[in-house]
Amino acid sequence: MPPSVPSLPRRVARTLRTSLFAQVLCALVLGIVVGKLWPDTATAFQPLGDGFTRLIKTVISPLVFCVVVVGIAKAGDLKAFGRIGVKALVWFEVASTAALVIGLVTANLVGPGKGMNVDPSSLDAAAVDKTTGGGQLPSTTEFVLNALPQSFVGAFAENELLQVLILACLVGAALLHLGHTRVPKILPAIDQAQDVIFTVVGFIMRLAPLAVFGAMAHLVGNYGLGVMETYAKLIVLCYAAAALFIALLSLALRVVTGLSLWKFLRYIREEMLLALGTASTEAVMPRVMQKLRRAGARDDAVGLVLPTGYSFNLDGASLYLSIGTLFIAQAVGVDLSLGQQITVVLVLMLTSKGMAGIPGSAFLALSATASSLGAIPAGAVALLLGVDRIMDSMRVVTNLLGNCVAVFAVSRWEGALDIERAKKTLDGEYAHESDDEKGDPGSGGGENVVAPPTVADPAPGIPTQKPKEPAPEAG
Repeated sequence: MPPSVPSLPRRVARTLRTSLFAQVLCALVLGIVVGKLWPDTATAFQPLGDGFTRLIKTVISPLVFCVVVVGIAKAGDLKAFGRIGVKALVWFEVASTAALVIGLVTANLVGPGKGMNVDPSSLDAAAVDKTTGGGQLPSTTEFVLNALPQSFVGAFAENELLQVLILACLVGAALLHLGHTRVPKILPAIDQAQDVIFTVVGFIMRLAPLAVFGAMAHLVGNYGLGVMETYAKLIVLCYAAAALFIALLSLALRVVTGLSLWKFLRYIREEMLLALGTASTEAVMPRVMQKLRRAGARDDAVGLVLPTGYSFNLDGASLYLSIGTLFIAQAVGVDLSLGQQITVVLVLMLTSKGMAGIPGSAFLALSATASSLGAIPAGAVALLLGVDRIMDSMRVVTNLLGNCVAVFAVSRWEGALDIERAKKTLDGEYAHESDDEKGDPGSGGGENVVAPPTVADPAPGIPTQKPKEPAPEAG
């Protein structure tokens, strides 16, 4: 007899039980509905999203440290790690500058703020100070100094990724220098700690649907959907510019590596949906690191390029800042000359690098840009208060894809990418253990997941764990 086909309700129930993507998607829709129907109650769900983000942040720093240390030690070449860092910074600068230019060109062509004729004196400049908490972006000197750790523990306690990266580079270099004769147990311990952290991430990911529901209900309940009508032209322009930039990213990825961005997007669809729902790329960093490694990118490249990109490669933010600057200028009737627009690009190239992790950083960067031009009233930045939260989805998607493409491109550039493995992974040809079987319950259990890629043999002096001899059979 032919096998019986499960009924539709059973198949739906099984999908909801095993697929993280389906769970997050349902939570996203439910959050929108609750936020629209019961806005006063919906805002009380915000702690669900905030709590999830806090849990994820607790594992990011130790995970980055472990991945980078193990990557340096097993690759066995500190000079190669330095080359990866330099190449990553070059890629970041080119990509973020391209995003700024695309934003300015599209804003000039469309003119999202033209015809608004806003009186700057009618705007509440104090509302911007309330959003930013009276803070300011760090200067170049402060940014460099802040990247240097003051204490080993403090870098982890304050979740300062750049400081953690520097510590990881120092520890990895020390392991290479000392070799296995003096520190034979350190590297295996860090490697095992990495596995433990990835398992913890899997446990936390079970809460992802609750986080998405809480964050989306709060967003819709607090801001409503009416703001989309008021700023429709600006919103459409930002998302269209982001789509254009992502198309260019796709072309660059194809040219440099031969990989398909669409297939990669399908590969990380669960993480992308979670990032959209929580408006946070940090919430998915551990899982994205894991998937990039499985897709053939070497540990040292993933460990350095992705976390560094979170500070230096904010492509979505660059798009938004350039469009936002022209929008507020057009809205208050200021016609910026070509020279002033070039100044905008130069200023934003600097200010966008110090934005990560600073509350209200977009408004601080816009205020700094307006002040440097001297032609736009600082209070005009308040025009974007009502729409800024709606732009989070655009920024999150563009930032995340931009950094993932950077990992593949720099890895290929440095010879640290297994192209064949990457293509087979994105094509779904690997059929190894599922994440659930490996202790990562955060993935859709019904889907095949690639096993972690093999890493290059460790350098001389760095030990590997020997497999235990099988016990003799009884009798």
